[in-house]
Amino acid sequence: MRQLIFLVALVPVGLAAACSNNPLGSAVLPNVVDTVVLGALVGTPIVVPSAFSVNAGQPVRTDQTSQFDFAYNIDPAGRHVFLTPTVLGLPSSSAPPGLLATTDAFSSIDQAPLNGYVTADTIPISVGERYIIRGQVVCTTLGVPQYGKLQVLSFDDADRKVTFEVLSNRNCGFRNLQPGTPTD
Repeated sequence: MRQLIFLVALVPVGLAAACSNNPLGSAVLPNVVDTVVLGALVGTPIVVPSAFSVNAGQPVRTDQTSQFDFAYNIDPAGRHVFLTPTVLGLPSSSAPPGLLATTDAFSSIDQAPLNGYVTADTIPISVGERYIIRGQVVCTTLGVPQYGKLQVLSFDDADRKVTFEVLSNRNCGFRNLQPGTPTD
């Protein structure tokens, strides 16, 4: 009897997914804008996060994980830069993490494109610049990345830090980059 009740309970879920126009199913995590601070890879204490993960939706420490989408550093010429995992020599998937510069206002960036991301070059950054993020392929059953967007807000050269606002869409394969629960 319990098995029958369990199966009857699953029928609406299965029908909803089968009848959905979206092969990804429904998103469950809302997109939220956050303000993030990263310290440079070189010249800051090891406990200061230097990388960002769309999947985690937060900064991460590069001594604790290689599962991040970009890291921040100040190069020997004094340029503020983002570095992708490929630039840092880390292995990546068929769709490696990358950044795509855009001139659109942060609030106007509403959809992540599939292609065009810088994945294998150092990316010099300036205050006010905006980027679309293609994250790592962490959704292995679907083989699709996660996406986000960011806007550089400020640099603290004395403490070797960057501050930016970011929105991470942590729903596998969804490319919508507006606050709230995405539909596509």
